[in-house]
Amino acid sequence: MAVILERDLPRGREAFKRWAEAAREAANAVGGTVADISDSADSGDSGSSSAARLAVRPELPHNVWAMAVRYSLFLLERRAPGPGVEVRVAPWGAVKILDGPESDPHNLTPPDVIELDPEVWLRLACGITDWAEEKDAGHISAVGERDDLSDLLPLV
Repeated sequence: MAVILERDLPRGREAFKRWAEAAREAANAVGGTVADISDSADSGDSGSSSAARLAVRPELPHNVWAMAVRYSLFLLERRAPGPGVEVRVAPWGAVKILDGPESDPHNLTPPDVIELDPEVWLRLACGITDWAEEKDAGHISAVGERDDLSDLLPLV
């Protein structure tokens, strides 16, 4: 089953854009600018700017969050199609991506599974935070050999 219906793609695109803009504004308001991601990685800074970005969670309606998650998972699935890794963003969606071993026909879950909360996923998808930041903060649950999506993110 598709993570988002074709007729909902325009709404999803708009929701994802709205979430990204609100998140960037929130990050900038607390001094954790998005540009700080590469700066902090280069300097080893894990201070307040990283903490501010990790706390970004825009106040938007529930349906905007849901559509933003679904649309961004759709983008991920198009970027890296395949059956090898399942990316779950509960409660709004899951996709299988990347080539590799498929799921067991009795289990339907591939050997590699990544689970993220919606705010974590959207921060990553929008480039507010990076994979290492979220992983170090304990915000990513990943099982399997392919447990790092940093080469595929951000989506924008």
